Amino acid sequence: MDAALLTAIGAIIAAPVAAAAAMYGNRGANRAAQEGSAVTGFNSLTDQLQEERGELKKENATLRAELAAERLETARLRLQVQQLGGAP
Repeated sequence: MDAALLTAIGAIIAAPVAAAAAMYGNRGANRAAQEGSAVTGFNSLTDQLQEERGELKKENATLRAELAAERLETARLRLQVQQLGGAP
Protein backbone atom coordinates (compact mmCIF):
# COMPACT_ATOMS: atom_id res chain seq x y z
CA MET A 1 0.00 0.00 0.00
CA ASP A 2 1.27 3.36 -0.89
CA ALA A 3 0.74 6.63 0.94
CA ALA A 4 -2.04 7.85 -1.38
CA LEU A 5 -4.10 4.72 -0.76
CA LEU A 6 -3.62 5.00 3.02
CA THR A 7 -4.63 8.66 2.87
CA ALA A 8 -7.77 7.78 0.88
CA ILE A 9 -8.70 5.00 3.31
CA GLY A 10 -8.08 7.34 6.23
CA ALA A 11 -10.32 9.97 4.66
CA ILE A 12 -13.06 7.41 4.00
CA ILE A 13 -12.95 6.29 7.63
CA ALA A 14 -12.62 9.79 9.06
CA ALA A 15 -15.50 11.32 7.09
CA PRO A 16 -18.32 9.31 8.75
CA VAL A 17 -16.71 9.77 12.15
CA ALA A 18 -16.53 13.53 11.60
CA ALA A 19 -20.13 13.59 10.35
CA ALA A 20 -21.31 11.65 13.40
CA ALA A 21 -19.40 13.99 15.70
CA ALA A 22 -20.91 17.02 13.95
CA MET A 23 -24.43 15.59 14.27
CA TYR A 24 -23.90 14.79 17.95
CA GLY A 25 -22.50 18.26 18.58
CA ASN A 26 -25.37 19.86 16.70
CA ARG A 27 -27.89 17.90 18.76
CA GLY A 28 -26.23 19.13 21.92
CA ALA A 29 -26.32 22.70 20.65
CA ASN A 30 -30.00 22.36 19.71
CA ARG A 31 -30.80 20.96 23.14
CA ALA A 32 -28.97 23.84 24.80
CA ALA A 33 -30.82 26.35 22.61
CA GLN A 34 -34.17 24.76 23.46
CA GLU A 35 -33.39 24.79 27.17
CA GLY A 36 -32.28 28.41 26.90
CA SER A 37 -35.48 29.43 25.17
CA ALA A 38 -37.52 27.50 27.74
CA VAL A 39 -35.79 29.35 30.57
CA THR A 40 -36.29 32.67 28.78
CA GLY A 41 -39.98 31.88 28.27
CA PHE A 42 -40.35 30.88 31.90
CA ASN A 43 -38.71 34.11 33.06
CA SER A 44 -40.99 36.13 30.79
CA LEU A 45 -44.10 34.41 32.14
CA THR A 46 -42.89 34.86 35.70
CA ASP A 47 -42.40 38.58 35.11
CA GLN A 48 -45.89 38.87 33.62
CA LEU A 49 -47.43 37.01 36.54
CA GLN A 50 -45.64 39.22 39.04
CA GLU A 51 -46.89 42.35 37.25
CA GLU A 52 -50.44 40.99 37.20
CA ARG A 53 -50.18 40.07 40.88
CA GLY A 54 -49.05 43.60 41.73
CA GLU A 55 -51.96 45.08 39.79
CA LEU A 56 -54.41 42.73 41.50
CA LYS A 57 -53.03 43.69 44.92
CA LYS A 58 -53.62 47.36 44.11
CA GLU A 59 -57.12 46.63 42.84
CA ASN A 60 -57.85 44.53 45.93
CA ALA A 61 -56.70 47.36 48.21
CA THR A 62 -58.91 49.82 46.32
CA LEU A 63 -61.94 47.54 46.57
CA ARG A 64 -61.35 46.98 50.27
CA ALA A 65 -61.21 50.75 50.83
CA GLU A 66 -64.45 51.18 48.88
CA LEU A 67 -66.10 48.40 50.89
CA ALA A 68 -64.99 49.99 54.16
CA ALA A 69 -66.42 53.33 53.02
CA GLU A 70 -69.72 51.66 52.07
CA ARG A 71 -69.91 49.92 55.45
CA LEU A 72 -69.21 53.17 57.23
CA GLU A 73 -71.95 54.90 55.23
CA THR A 74 -74.38 52.05 56.02
CA ALA A 75 -73.60 52.32 59.73
CA ARG A 76 -74.09 56.11 59.59
CA LEU A 77 -77.45 55.73 57.85
CA ARG A 78 -78.61 53.08 60.37
CA LEU A 79 -77.69 55.39 63.23
CA GLN A 80 -79.56 58.24 61.57
CA VAL A 81 -82.63 56.03 61.10
CA GLN A 82 -82.49 55.04 64.79
CA GLN A 83 -82.13 58.69 65.83
CA LEU A 84 -85.21 59.57 63.82
CA GLY A 85 -87.22 56.89 65.64
CA GLY A 86 -87.22 54.18 63.01
CA ALA A 87 -85.99 50.61 63.06
CA PRO A 88 -83.06 49.79 60.79
